Amino acid sequence: MAKRNLLLGIDAFGTIFTPKRPIATQYGEVARSLGLNGFTDEQVNSSFRTAFKQQSKLNPNFGKSNGMNAEKWWTNIIYNTFEPLVGPNEKLNTELAPRLLYRFSSEEGYALTPGAMMLLSGLRARPLPSFDRVVVGVITNSDDRIPSILTSLGLRVSSLRFGSDSLVTKLPTNEQCDIDFTVMSYDVGYEKPDKRIFDASEEMLRSIPVPGAIEPNSWSKLYVGDDYEKDIVGARDAGWSAVLVADTPPEKAELAEKPQDASELSGHAFAVRDLAELARWLGVDVKASMG
Repeated sequence: MAKRNLLLGIDAFGTIFTPKRPIATQYGEVARSLGLNGFTDEQVNSSFRTAFKQQSKLNPNFGKSNGMNAEKWWTNIIYNTFEPLVGPNEKLNTELAPRLLYRFSSEEGYALTPGAMMLLSGLRARPLPSFDRVVVGVITNSDDRIPSILTSLGLRVSSLRFGSDSLVTKLPTNEQCDIDFTVMSYDVGYEKPDKRIFDASEEMLRSIPVPGAIEPNSWSKLYVGDDYEKDIVGARDAGWSAVLVADTPPEKAELAEKPQDASELSGHAFAVRDLAELARWLGVDVKASMG
């Protein structure tokens, strides 16, 4: 049987990277370092959740829907998290928002998940047994900081980004990246599980330097994420196969057994414990991926 080509889409937060410590813990650490006190991490967590929910309702999609940039959107959340905790007589330090924005734009706040580097670097180290070519795209509900976060974590990220001027000119065919393109809901205007964010990812194939003519129907599409409703249901509704990354899938999850061979993708969804398991299933050369 002839080999096919694989469009591998991967979620970012919770799938490729995760907070080094709980977000509320890190928020509390930064606030206390600036002299704010009188609250617990549990209170920070509760207040953060409320602020996030309110901001998402007022300014959907990280503010893009109302013309707000992501920095202002997150600054609102930071202030709305701490103002109820410190009271009306306590003025927040002007460094609070900038420090938290920096932390959660880099490796200072995040770490790669188990197997992420093995998978993403391994896909470039050796050809896969079941596919002629693999294109990797990060497809995520997020603002525009994702490429910088991934880069800070040691991944090689292409400048190809949905909606950016870099799409005008194709990249040179000799550019070697772990991630070939990024698609953020902030740029697309729609969030998973909306089919249009997956459609945007398929459009990106036209900007990827591919040697020779390749028919569009020669591509198998596989999406990987940690949220069943947004990632798995959304991907399947868009016509993709899907992989849920979870130690224990939710009871309502409709998942099939993992196929024996990666070439047997057929629109189904299955689960893996982590990206290391996915790498082995795809046939990534683990030794090559570790250098």
